[in-house]
Amino acid sequence: MSIEVAEETTVPYALHRVGVVMEPDPTDPAQVEGVLNPGTGRGPDGKLYLLPRLVAAGNVSRIGLAGVRITDGVPVGVERAGVVLAPDAGWERARNHGGVEDPPITWMPALGLHLMTYVAYGPLGPRPALATSTDLVVWQRLGPLHFEYRAELDTDLNLFPNKDVVYFPESIPGPDGRPCFAALHRPTWDLDVVAPGIGVYLPAAVTDDRPGIWISYVPVDDVTGDLSRLTHLRYHRPLAMPRYPFEALKIGAGPPPLRVPEGWLVIHHGVSGQLVAGVDHQPLVHYAAGAMILSADDPAVVLARRVNRCSVRKWTRSAAASCRTSCFPPLSRRSTAGTSSSTGWRIRASASPHWIASEDRQEGCRQEGCRQEGCRQEGCRQEGCRQEGCRQEGCRQEGCRQRLQG
Repeated sequence: MSIEVAEETTVPYALHRVGVVMEPDPTDPAQVEGVLNPGTGRGPDGKLYLLPRLVAAGNVSRIGLAGVRITDGVPVGVERAGVVLAPDAGWERARNHGGVEDPPITWMPALGLHLMTYVAYGPLGPRPALATSTDLVVWQRLGPLHFEYRAELDTDLNLFPNKDVVYFPESIPGPDGRPCFAALHRPTWDLDVVAPGIGVYLPAAVTDDRPGIWISYVPVDDVTGDLSRLTHLRYHRPLAMPRYPFEALKIGAGPPPLRVPEGWLVIHHGVSGQLVAGVDHQPLVHYAAGAMILSADDPAVVLARRVNRCSVRKWTRSAAASCRTSCFPPLSRRSTAGTSSSTGWRIRASASPHWIASEDRQEGCRQEGCRQEGCRQEGCRQEGCRQEGCRQEGCRQEGCRQRLQG
């Protein structure tokens, strides 16, 4: 099954890290192990809200709500408003684990609804699910997503763990020309996570076993008559696979695609490092943010893709031993050196189209704060940089903490 990629051009967007927005509240048992991977949305009051994953003891997750405090256009903190979704449904939990996790939020004007595509950590591991809301506070479950059987794939996508599901905010042309709602998602072919010993099973015509971004559709006409049809996706096809070093292991979608003059801007995460077989929560990987542009006429076609990461988290050996150090757009999570995952998670804001105008920093740029490859400015974190304090792969500076240093 082929992936359509047009001639590559520049992606004229980049991320800019602006600081810590939310930290775990040590007095709240629901978040003693961290706050991370939030969705975002605007409430009926016009205010910007985060819907973070709150992690309690035993890695049990809930979805919270927090209003964002903004000063001079920059998010500086939050006002917590409690929990809006918990693993209360039987398929969202098992005897020894459970949770509702990682909730991208898409505002769908045509439906007048916010769509939350969260991960339900139930009896058979992570499964994508959908809930809707008019106000970000009260959520109505539509249930697990169902991927319609497609004979040419020679497999059932519902057998596999699937994450990083996010809907486009408006209808797009479907494969048959009909207007469709569409979602990006990331199936994982290694079934050892849910049934040790089974191994990797690939769909027909798929030769790369690394998890990549797929696109699936549901006709608008189906949803107009029955909102629950949003959970019944069809016409599945691969969209983008890992290609560059910062995403060598896998890639997945981040916030909802954003319509820009060039097409659809997709901010995604790329993962590098070392995978441990049969483990869902990987301790030795690191995440970076990337970007690509999809065709407005056919979003299954990638028009452009960044060769370099947009934003990256720094490694320390102690952080690598304790938790996943990552940059997970639209907001990233980090671990403070020397702490465990119970106290070290924080949400860091990277400038997403929701908040701060993106800045283009071309190769060779010397502007303050530039992170592009080739830049030598103080504080630069790009690969190959030799500045004091740099933590990037390949850095030789004294005191570098990069796990893969030479």
